[in-house]
Amino acid sequence: MAADNLALQIAEGKLRKHGCCGLDAQNSQKACKMGCSMKRIAILGSTGSIGRQCLSVVDSLRGSFEVVALAAGSNVPLAAEQARRFRPKVVSVATEKAAEELCAALKPVGRSELLPEILFGAEGLERVATHADADTVLSAAVGVVGLRATYQAIERGKNVALANKEVLVAAGEVVMAAVARNGVSLLPVDSEHNAIHQCLRAGAPREVKRLVLTASGGPFRKTPVSQLFKVTPKQALAHPNWKMGQRITIDSATLMNKGFEVIEARWLFGMELEKIHVVIHPQSTIHSMVEFVDGSILAQLGPTDMRMPIQYALTYPDRIASNHCTLNWGTLRRLDFEAVPRQKSRCLHLAKEALRGGGPLPCALNAADEIAVAAFLERRLPFLGIPMVIERVLERMPRTALRSIDDVLEADAEARRLARMEVGAAGMGKTGRR
Repeated sequence: MAADNLALQIAEGKLRKHGCCGLDAQNSQKACKMGCSMKRIAILGSTGSIGRQCLSVVDSLRGSFEVVALAAGSNVPLAAEQARRFRPKVVSVATEKAAEELCAALKPVGRSELLPEILFGAEGLERVATHADADTVLSAAVGVVGLRATYQAIERGKNVALANKEVLVAAGEVVMAAVARNGVSLLPVDSEHNAIHQCLRAGAPREVKRLVLTASGGPFRKTPVSQLFKVTPKQALAHPNWKMGQRITIDSATLMNKGFEVIEARWLFGMELEKIHVVIHPQSTIHSMVEFVDGSILAQLGPTDMRMPIQYALTYPDRIASNHCTLNWGTLRRLDFEAVPRQKSRCLHLAKEALRGGGPLPCALNAADEIAVAAFLERRLPFLGIPMVIERVLERMPRTALRSIDDVLEADAEARRLARMEVGAAGMGKTGRR
């Protein structure tokens, strides 16, 4: 079937049927026979940093996983490469135009049944998340775009490996109620929460005194507060330890990332805010710690390589040998710890206040931060204007109850509207724009 005909089918909303596993006949039979022992996964955000590293883990553990569905963004060449290598049954991309381009890129040499079903947009994202053959969904789509799809996966009884912070920051109460209602597992991929999950395997919840999240301190750990007003996006994106997306890197510089992690930890582990602590650990070797009531502390150590927590989340409750990342003890000279500086932790403080306030405030926190960070990266807002915008949005946010995902998305939209107004006001010079 020609690629242009496939694109026409997509535009008309028609869904193409395909063979058993999207493989040739011999491999298809082999995969189906192995299906009972293989974990079948769907990935939301396959072309992003976490998605790419997840597929690297899958590639290194051939025979342990089958990739049944992929949701990419707008990077069509990479999506096509992933589709050819892992042969998913379904691939979704951001837009109809991207879907047409993907059809053309995957134009088969031989039989048309080797093509995956190609979808696009929010509906395509949800179709990937709820694919009937998927046992586990890796939620790594950036932003609230992945919220509804992840929620639908949980409602369909899928286990979720969670790398999307917005899911629990914006909708923690709603999502965790769905997790309990459907009896599924929600495994954290974020290195700090993944570390806590591993440490908690050694003790009962009643034995835990506190959780300790470690923070690198970001690129401005030693920068005087008086110099932060003139920080540039280039400087803020120069993280000393991790290679991440732009927003999360800026969030690390403002410590908002730790604020989000405090909110996530509250929902993931059912721990009161007062029992969740943050400490600066510049080496990022200890990813987090759990202190027990008897004074014992368990810490999880590892290299700054996200493939390790990804693999743990995908293979849990088992541990599978891996040869792609190990801690180099020869380079481990010291482990330093520092208190979080109050003058540089305004965003962390705002996150804790939003969690205490509850309702729509954590959702508004996330939405306002996304708008403010984007404005900073576009040089429409100074670095110190980020927490100012967030604080003003939290003050103006209507206090409404969140009972459903639709409620969450309405609160998100309102917070974004307020944040854009605040950024516009700040852009007129009210924050000392340079």
